[in-house]
Order: sequence, then structure tokens, then C-alpha cells
Amino acid sequence: MKYLIIVYDGMADRKIASLGNKTPMEVAFKPQMDELAKVSLCGTVSNVPEGMVPESDTANLAIMSYDPKIYSKGRSPLEAVSMGLKMSPDETAYRCNLVTLSDEYDYDNKIILDHSSDEITTAEADELIKALEKELGNENRHFYTGVSYRHCLLWKNSSDTFEFSRPHDILGKCIKDYLPAGKEGEPFYRLMKDSYDILKNHPVNEARRKNGKRVANSAWLWSPGKKPALPSFKEKWGLDAAVISAVDLIKGIAICAGMQSIDVEGATGNVHTNYEGKANAAINAFENGKDLVYIHVEAPDECGHRAEIENKVLSIEKIDSLILKPLYDYLSKCGEDFKILTLPDHPTPIEIRTHSMEPVPFMIYSSKEKLSGVSTLTEQTATDCNYYIKNGTSLMELLTK
Repeated sequence: MKYLIIVYDGMADRKIASLGNKTPMEVAFKPQMDELAKVSLCGTVSNVPEGMVPESDTANLAIMSYDPKIYSKGRSPLEAVSMGLKMSPDETAYRCNLVTLSDEYDYDNKIILDHSSDEITTAEADELIKALEKELGNENRHFYTGVSYRHCLLWKNSSDTFEFSRPHDILGKCIKDYLPAGKEGEPFYRLMKDSYDILKNHPVNEARRKNGKRVANSAWLWSPGKKPALPSFKEKWGLDAAVISAVDLIKGIAICAGMQSIDVEGATGNVHTNYEGKANAAINAFENGKDLVYIHVEAPDECGHRAEIENKVLSIEKIDSLILKPLYDYLSKCGEDFKILTLPDHPTPIEIRTHSMEPVPFMIYSSKEKLSGVSTLTEQTATDCNYYIKNGTSLMELLTK
């Protein structure tokens, strides 16, 4: 038996007036998903436990069967692992976004315009992170380049419990009430404020201004955590697994769980990612003996954060035609039974431009057993199935039983 899991990050949404009061899932042309949904087990699932923040680390840990209440140590340590960083017990990892703040006003009263700095390229970001390391790095803290706007700070003997504001939650707002505060927050506030002075007129940003792009003029720290540890996925399920993602967070989970993390050239984490490359990498993984392949596609989530309605619909359609269809066709010809699980990890509604806690639609297709499913898989049709899974950590058991 082979298993394929495709996570459409942030695909679930709320009804949008400009789409005729429909969701992107309802509007998107996704013939392969809908064809499978007709004979699949369909329903809804909550991947983020009550009381926890709806982030991709908690949700994807749950889908992979790891209880977030036990194993979630923040997304930053997982990203650090993916980047090959060796964390010591006295170090805390922090996500370090390169964000766009408004030019006017003093630092505290600036508006956060973009959590991704117009999805800055990794090459440009690398120069900015190196500038921060030169000016703000010392024997206790160091900056490391990640992908696009997502980077890492390792800081010895610092707090791993301070509650930062997530930048994608406060888009369009004045940052004053969301900056680190108090005695414990002072070192973080000072670093973020100093980063603005270093980055605002950096040559990379001057070039971006001339090209009409948003500048990456401040670091934003959040999601602290210590070095993570996960039980072996193979020992837990008896399956040799691979993970394909453009996002360091997901790669970090894979590495910590002993799964193979496969990099795909041109995989960006946005709507212009290399969909075909991910499908081909999955086929190669199966041909090389993998029992389970987990494909994570960030594009719908990024479109949700950026309020890009048309691109969110487009990303769903591209995953369907360029990843799900070729993989279904491949598995159908392998001469071996297989199952496919597709779902979002969490919703990222265009309306709020951040993650939310609503249950998400899922579908489990089995080549061995045809069920009575739904004509099209959407948030509403999945809800109408009246099959609700309260804990996403049970999905793997449901998939493999």
C-alpha cells in the first residue's frame, strides 16, 4: 500500500462577495479532487487543538500524528533544524521576518504594510540578514538566512516564553501596541528598532524602491522555542516516508521525525512555485521505495495573507492539475493499492488575512474501497457530511487502518 498526503496550506476560507458569495474552493476548477471526492471518505477535521494558536507548525504536526500539545516548541526551532543549525540547550530560536513598515512617523508609530516584503527574493534577503549579523550579531546571538522573508535568530540565555505578536495578524495596523514591551521585552524591542536604522537605506532596499517594490526595512521577531525532538515516524507507523515542501518549518518537522526532506528547485512557497517539480519529486520518491509521500504547498496560505483572491483560486487549481492529477495517474498505474489524503492544515481567510480555527475539509480516497462521497469538495459539502474529527492527530490512523 502506498500513501499520498497533499496539504493545501490555508486553502479553506470564508465566503467572499466578489466571488459571488462563494469561497475559493467553491469557485476553483479542480476536476481531479472533485472526481475523487465522489467516492471518498469526506468530512471535516480540527488540526489545531483548542487553546493553541492556529499556526502551520501545530497543524502539520497534528496531521503527521504528533500531538501539538506535547511536541510543539514553536516554529522557529523546526526552521532552524531545517537550515542545518545546531542548537545548544541554552539557545532559543526566533523567527525573524523581514517586513515592510511605513516610512512616515517614528518607529513605534509605523504601520506594518507587508509581513513578507513583497515576497522578497532569498538572494536579496541574504544581503540584509548579513547586514543585521554584522551590526547586531555578537557572541550570544546570530542571524541566519532562510527562504524569502523567513529567517532565523539564535540567541543564548534569552526567553523562550515571551509572547510576541505575529506579523501577519496585524497587517495595516500601527505597531505600537504590538511591539515587545516591559523589562523582558526590551532587548527584543531594541533589536527590532535598531534593525530599521540598518535596513531602511540599505542598497538592496534602495534598488527595490527604484523598481517599485516594497522594501524590507525591519526585522520582526516571533515564535520562540528550544531545540525540538520528535519520535521516529517510521518506528511509529512502519512506513518509510518523504516530505516535499518549500517551507523550512515543514522540512524541520520531517528531519526531526526521521523522514526524508526532499528539496525541489524552483519551489518558492508562493503562487509561482514549481508545482510540476513537486509532483515529479513525489513520483521519484515512490519509485525509490518510499511508502508515504507528504506534499506541502504553501501557495494558498500566502495568497490568503496577501488578500490575493484570484491567485488563491489559481493556486488551488494548479495543485489539482499539476500535482494531484499526475500523482493519481501514476499511482493508478503502479499495480499497487494506494490511498490519498488531501486537506488544508488550517483556514487562511482572505477576510482576515491570517489563520483561523474553523475545522477544515478533508478527503481520503482508497483504490480498494469506493464510498459515497460528495460531488465537489468544499468547506460546506464537507461539513454537510456530518463526519467530524476533533483531533487531527487521528488522521494517520484513519488513513492507514
